Amino acid sequence: MIQYSLQCSNGHRYEAWFKSAAAYDEQQARGIVTCAQCGDAHVEKAPMAPNVARTDQERVPLSANHPEAARIRAMLRQYRQKVMSEAENVGDRFAEEARKIHFEEAEARGIYGEATKDEVLGLIEDGVDFLPLPDVGEDN
Repeated sequence: MIQYSLQCSNGHRYEAWFKSAAAYDEQQARGIVTCAQCGDAHVEKAPMAPNVARTDQERVPLSANHPEAARIRAMLRQYRQKVMSEAENVGDRFAEEARKIHFEEAEARGIYGEATKDEVLGLIEDGVDFLPLPDVGEDN
């Protein structure tokens, strides 16, 4: 799933979820992405920044200096370590192996590795679900 911030030609902004980037592109090409407020079909992706919900429910942009940033970086490091300790490193064969698993040509299992930009775009076009493995250094 992917979330986009969208804006219609009338200036209305809203967020919408799509199965994948390819699903958004396909729906946009068919003209079925419409404004949630006015129904306008002239909708484009709007710039967006990551948000973190505060305890008072106000949403604020997350900057590197935000108190939550260190906690989020720690969680991302923990996630990376878990994946690397429990999944198979397939190196530069990631796209090939992910596609085989997706199309049930190989055993379903956790994998991680490397992929070029073109390989990533190909996986998205094929509907293969995957997530980037965050590389969060101590000073990032």
